[in-house]
Order: sequence, then structure tokens, then C-alpha cells
Amino acid sequence: MNWAGFTAAEPSLAETVENRFGAFTHHTLATLRKDGSPRTSGLEVRFLHGELWLGMMPNSLKALDLRRDPRFALQVNPGADAQMAGGDVRISGRAVEVEDSAAKSAYVKEVEPPQPFHLFRTELTEVVRTYVEDDTYLVVEIWQPGEPVRTLRRT
Repeated sequence: MNWAGFTAAEPSLAETVENRFGAFTHHTLATLRKDGSPRTSGLEVRFLHGELWLGMMPNSLKALDLRRDPRFALQVNPGADAQMAGGDVRISGRAVEVEDSAAKSAYVKEVEPPQPFHLFRTELTEVVRTYVEDDTYLVVEIWQPGEPVRTLRRT
């Protein structure tokens, strides 16, 4: 499911997630190396035209990882004070490289990335938000395609 599908299914959580990512420019992307071990890299993300986009420098290791194995996890920047106002947010899914020149041109018009670049759109498999409620509960909201948000509370 793409970002627009998630937004239609869970508009409140989607807005919270988008705002959380919008608070900072750089976030952390986890990909899988050839040997299956994780690689983490800094990354800028964009929410445009109903999609969550990942743009990368040409032949960057993270882009090569995604070409080989499209699975990823994206972690929101915790912020300078690490208080994570709005909660901790993670998105998992698959990245699909965009080869269509019209789609890339539309992205370039809005974002103006350095050229050349790799562009991936995402297919979401999970969105998780974790936060503290009333200084008492650790709340975990978990969304997966086709399912309503599950909310877990721990003291």
C-alpha cells in the first residue's frame, strides 16, 4: 500500500507521522547489505502526490542495497533534545525504484534534487508510533495494510 492508501485508511495517524517526519530534514534509513546484515544511512524523505519518496545519490550503497533487496525500515529523527515530541515513528516496507521519466521529472520540479539521482517510491508494510501518555503509559500504535491500528499500553 502506498502513502495515499495509508492516509485514507488511517488519516489521524498518517498526519501525525507526516508531521513528525516534517519536523526535521534528515532521518535514518535501514537497508540490507549483500550478506544480509543491516546498513543504516542518513536520508531525506518527501511526502508528495500520495507517495512517500526516497531520493539518493547515484550508486550510493543504500540505493544499491534497495535495488538488490527492496526491504527497508525508516526511523524518524529523534530531535536535538531527544525528547521526541510527537513520539518515535518507524515505517517499514519495500522501495520500488522509479524509472519513469515523467514521474522523475515531476519530482524534480518540486524537490530540485542534485542530478543524477535514484528515486524510490515506497510500499508500506508497517507504521509504528511509540509515545508516552500522561507520564504513565508507553503507548505503541501499530498499523499494517488491511488491519486497523492496534494500540498497546504499558505502564
